Amino acid sequence: MRAKKMIDKIKELMYKPERIRNMGIVAHIDHGKTTLSDNLLAGAGMISEELAGRQLYLDFDEQERERGITINAASVSMVHEYKGKEYLINLIDTPGHVDFGGEVTRAMRAVDGVIVVVDAVEGVMPQTETVLRQALRENVKPVLFINKVDRLIRELEVTPEEMQKRLLKVITEVNKLIKVMKPEKYNEWKLDVTNGSVAFGSALYNWAVSVPSMKETGVGFKEVYEYLQSDDWKTLAKKSPLHVVVLDMVVKHLPSPIEAQKERIRTIWKGDINSKVGQAMLNCDPKGPVALMITKIVADPHAGEIAVGRLFSGTLKPGMDLYIIDRKTKNRVQTVGLFMGPKRVEVEEVPAGNIVAVVGLRDAAAGSTCTSVEDMEPFESIQHFSEPVVTMAIEAKNPRDLPKLIEVLRKLAKEDPTLQVTLNEETGEHLISGMGELHLEVKVEKIRREYGLEVVTSPPIVVFRETVTTTSPVVEGKSPNKHNRFYIVVEPCPPEVIRVFKEGLIDLRKTDKSTKRKILTEAGLSGEEAAGVQEYFEGNIFVDVTKGLQYLNETMELILEGFRDAMRAGPLAREPCMGLKVKLVDAKLHEDAVHRGPAQVIPAVRSAIFAAMLQAKPTLLEPYQKVFITVPQDMLGNVTRELQGRRGQILEINTEGDMVTIVAKAPVKEMFGFAGAIRSATSGKAIWSTEFAGFEPVPPNLVEEFIMEVRKRKGLKLEIPKPEDFLS
Repeated sequence: MRAKKMIDKIKELMYKPERIRNMGIVAHIDHGKTTLSDNLLAGAGMISEELAGRQLYLDFDEQERERGITINAASVSMVHEYKGKEYLINLIDTPGHVDFGGEVTRAMRAVDGVIVVVDAVEGVMPQTETVLRQALRENVKPVLFINKVDRLIRELEVTPEEMQKRLLKVITEVNKLIKVMKPEKYNEWKLDVTNGSVAFGSALYNWAVSVPSMKETGVGFKEVYEYLQSDDWKTLAKKSPLHVVVLDMVVKHLPSPIEAQKERIRTIWKGDINSKVGQAMLNCDPKGPVALMITKIVADPHAGEIAVGRLFSGTLKPGMDLYIIDRKTKNRVQTVGLFMGPKRVEVEEVPAGNIVAVVGLRDAAAGSTCTSVEDMEPFESIQHFSEPVVTMAIEAKNPRDLPKLIEVLRKLAKEDPTLQVTLNEETGEHLISGMGELHLEVKVEKIRREYGLEVVTSPPIVVFRETVTTTSPVVEGKSPNKHNRFYIVVEPCPPEVIRVFKEGLIDLRKTDKSTKRKILTEAGLSGEEAAGVQEYFEGNIFVDVTKGLQYLNETMELILEGFRDAMRAGPLAREPCMGLKVKLVDAKLHEDAVHRGPAQVIPAVRSAIFAAMLQAKPTLLEPYQKVFITVPQDMLGNVTRELQGRRGQILEINTEGDMVTIVAKAPVKEMFGFAGAIRSATSGKAIWSTEFAGFEPVPPNLVEEFIMEVRKRKGLKLEIPKPEDFLS
């Protein structure tokens, strides 16, 4: 009965966008996001209060419960009353583990505001910084909940003055991050205890306080301290319940879709703001064209694939036809609904401003733009922060299951764009690449459990990148029929140029020539090169510096295909290339188009690039992780030994009380099995986390060994290739 009442209220509030709040919860791993979500749901009457904080309602995946971590971003809708009015709150709980950062990035596209949760004892951690950066980059407004305040009193036995000092330090640190990452919004978004954009409490024990709540309940820090000293958190939770304090803060400080979309649309959509669809999105207009951004695909045993996303304009109804812009296809909507944690409630229609679950969009993937307007400019693609750096080979135990495995891998890649699936044509093995060991473990486990497939996997391996350290001479590549010649130089690309492309500051198809030239020359290219950039592909650029060549325009697309082909798998070990500037300095082309088809141009360009790379002091880059470890002081030696044995470099050591925090960086290749090793080296007392720290050159004395290792694994010849191997 209660559930039906709740659904009726939700259906009613869906049509009042000024009373909707779309929000996410982000934090470092184990800072208490899912426990907080539980208590908010209990307060809203969706789960029993006795179980809240222990039920982990939004961790409804079996693996999430067993591992005690959140893996998937889960969404749920609930109703909260504030100052006599009811509000619809669509909440997304996101993972804190670095391996699932992709889930956070995608969730941020669907919401307008975010609660940043920080553990009062541990303070702002590296992953807190990463998830906050993801939110700010998407123009999502933060509020702060400082959790586990009871630990300060119970475990650290701090005085009330010390407690306030520590809490202020956390607020100052988060504000510092906002100032650095979003300076133009700092004055508006700065967190301030006095206006109530910060709350303090304990998600596990269900109480919270903020300055506005203190005025209403009379429960301030003095009372909190007394209740916790006498271990009476139950009375505290009754007098100042967590869900009221936190959801009041959400309603008061986070924007409604109407306010948020006026600004957010300009960040996430680069189309014409004055067009019909542009105006409809700015105004969150339910009568405008449908503009839906898919942020997640959920596999459902009964309904097939469910596309979850944010509806920025229009009203979605079953039976509608929508264009999936990035796939250039059209799908029919079968049902529309809302998520209540693991349950999906179907409704007749959903208007703009809501987070919606749609069945029937079988061609959509996470990141797709779905719309009723055929020529709508798609939303900006979702930028993931780290890259897949760990790979494993996977095959079906029973060869009969191979077609099913291919199907399942396709589904997984669609649900999670940070998982890359490739079929190695030469060896016939399937490779899956992910953010870390845990990311892949979880996916393999999912294949076994949910799809009932027995699979065999290789130990995890690291994907290197191939690059060069100097400039090559001009190399001539001839087409097989000898009628076309391409003259190519390869050299290192300035990192700033790669950053400009990676962060989307330039789009080669859309940015006008003078802006493109200005940005690229500032980033380190010469004027001629900046004008001639033809392609950016996975951290490499292709530049045409030829003058007035006949037929070049007609042949350029094939030349670029040869370039992309070479960048996908370089000459040293068939690993992807990175940080290269490939320059076409001259070409001789046959006048007859028949003699310069794909079979002639692509191999000629690819082999010229390979031969040039091999003459430009090529080397390998390997992925690194930053490692943060907190341990009791007497275990410092064990930790530094463990890190140094893994080619780790210690960057800083900070001491607080009897605990030490070590910040180090180490190659991902050496970090396999680190979890077990650090546990035994510190008798389980270490708290640790990692984050992706980019690629760095492999030490010169190890390059050849690593190349041979990879070539052996891929079944290639066990010798380092020479330039002449590629030139006919």
